Amino acid sequence: MDGLLASTPVSLCHAAVLTPEGVMRTPLPIRAGRIDAVLASLAYRVDLRDHLIFPGLINAHDHLHVNAVPPLPAHAPFPNSYAWIGAFQAHFQHPDVVAALQVPKALRMRHGALKNLLAGTTCVAHHDPWHPALDEDDFPVALLRDYGWSYALGWTDYGPPVRESFAATPVDRPWLIHLAEGTDVVADAELAQLDQLGCLAGNSVLIHGVGMSTQDIGRVIAQDAAVVWCPRSNLNLLGRTLDPRRLCAAGRLALGSDSRLSGARDLLDELAGIVDRYELDPTPLLALATTQAADILRMPSRGHLRPGAIADLVIVEDLGGDPARSMVGIERSQIRAVVRDGVPRIADTDFAEWFAMAGVETVPVVLDGKPKLLARPLADPALLALEPGLELSTTEHELAMASGSYP
Repeated sequence: MDGLLASTPVSLCHAAVLTPEGVMRTPLPIRAGRIDAVLASLAYRVDLRDHLIFPGLINAHDHLHVNAVPPLPAHAPFPNSYAWIGAFQAHFQHPDVVAALQVPKALRMRHGALKNLLAGTTCVAHHDPWHPALDEDDFPVALLRDYGWSYALGWTDYGPPVRESFAATPVDRPWLIHLAEGTDVVADAELAQLDQLGCLAGNSVLIHGVGMSTQDIGRVIAQDAAVVWCPRSNLNLLGRTLDPRRLCAAGRLALGSDSRLSGARDLLDELAGIVDRYELDPTPLLALATTQAADILRMPSRGHLRPGAIADLVIVEDLGGDPARSMVGIERSQIRAVVRDGVPRIADTDFAEWFAMAGVETVPVVLDGKPKLLARPLADPALLALEPGLELSTTEHELAMASGSYP
């Protein structure tokens, strides 16, 4: 669906563009799905005065296929994730869980990706076995690829073995593992265990890290390893999360939403919950889901808007003051447009001409009460039915029903 745009340069004009160096107020050229260094004279121009352009967000931790599975009702914090996993076994028999897991896995994968896209996340690290659906050309988001992973030290019957997986991962690629996801002695001991196995290095990406001590955090920083912070999931399951400030200041912290099975609705929801709780300014907080995430996950062409970067963008209204505040704390319906590979995927209805110039057919939808245009390949009714707050517009739904077909 992106063929026309590949040969049609685009210039995003009059917006403020957020970069690692600050805010620039120059046109942002896009050619062939990447940020260009030169503004083409015949580019299609999109007037974005009074707007801000951010890099597409990077979700450093999600389990894409379980975002529609009902969470486990919890009346008290669990001591660690293994206890939560054990408690969940009985929950598998709940009729709502059974029904959710009967949805084809490929569709559930697409739903997890669409959930991310709607909130301005254009790239996701999926922490589970690869699935063919992830390689589809019209998959809603980009994915971390060519990485190593194990699930957790204490759960050996799922995922690749820890030591073998780490050894097989090239040193220039990230290696992911859930670690110290708890508040008890089991979680407290896991970083030392990982270190003893020889699996703590500069490419080790530790998910959660709640049980790590001050000394453990120092050890992570000294090794140039990193942690992915999922505060809502931690608070929901464990009643506690890590103090992010030291890792954030060292550039060794990224942000993940986890899945809705335990965590936030999406990365925007996670950002909104953090900004007033943890004494992090909006700009460094946003870096956890852009520049720092890209560095930790070894994705040099993402997380920024310099020439050569993949043109994944989030466009919002400029609310004035600190530019990052225009992104941190907003609702997903307030995003004006989400752009992947230089092509709008969901946007407000006044962006219809840009969709048309890009050769993208659209379907009118309503997102949390606000009319939007959604790229047609993402408007499968079975997919939309999985996402609360997203539905075909009344007119489109009536036309589809009358014709006996859907987009």
